[in-house]
Amino acid sequence: MTRSWPVIAAMFLALGGLSAVAGYEMAPPRTAQWREIAWPFPRDSWPAGRAFHCGVAECGAEVEVYLRPKLGFCNCDSGVADDDEVDRVSDVDMISPRFVPLKTGDVVDVADMRGRIRAYDLDGKRTAIGIAASHRCDLMAVAAQGGGDAARIQRATLKFLEGREIRAWMIAAMEGR
Repeated sequence: MTRSWPVIAAMFLALGGLSAVAGYEMAPPRTAQWREIAWPFPRDSWPAGRAFHCGVAECGAEVEVYLRPKLGFCNCDSGVADDDEVDRVSDVDMISPRFVPLKTGDVVDVADMRGRIRAYDLDGKRTAIGIAASHRCDLMAVAAQGGGDAARIQRATLKFLEGREIRAWMIAAMEGR
């Protein structure tokens, strides 16, 4: 029995080493590193919001996301009704006055708010994403832009908005805190 102890110990160590290697190989890709940047747009009738940037290495493309609450700006009964409303209120026009919808928008849930999301072509090189989501009579406007594929920009934007810190900020901002 005393001679088998080293063999059993070696087996356990080998299995542990294999599971560590498997865990390392199965590790998820590096999470996106978003950094907050200055609000890049001129002052308008709404307060400045928050702006964030993610690089190619982390997001697969350069992506910037801009978001701000527009308190008292949404239809209290129907929320965000259609794509025309997304076009008008999501702040995509602040990125470029020339934006062309790529397709019909979709329903989206962001930070426990229901709204709509729509993709736009800005200039043949850049894509924009517009999101308008409502909470009671208030609106959260989100615009994002990036180079390349609309689906990639949309995925990166939605993943960012799902983050615990930004969700908490959006919910607090919609409550006027």
